[in-house]
Amino acid sequence: MSSNRLPKTTAYVRVTDCSWHHGLLLGEVTAGAFTWQFQWQFRRSRLVVEPSQGRALIQEPLGRFLEQQDYQLEPGGDYWFTILGDI
Repeated sequence: MSSNRLPKTTAYVRVTDCSWHHGLLLGEVTAGAFTWQFQWQFRRSRLVVEPSQGRALIQEPLGRFLEQQDYQLEPGGDYWFTILGDI
């Protein structure tokens, strides 16, 4: 099956706070019917996502997005990325 036939879901990310001193980025991500709060500890490459319901669906794609974009993300900013699959 080719990837262009897989369902796609858009995940919307809102950065709410950032502390360069503590190496921390806080925000919210919404995909499908789910909304999660996240804490990205970018110096340790550690991602915490709450609540646990549906977390397995977003943790890996959100982590990849944050690793690629973390120095470009700013508090108050709205961002998005596409997930291959249906959430």
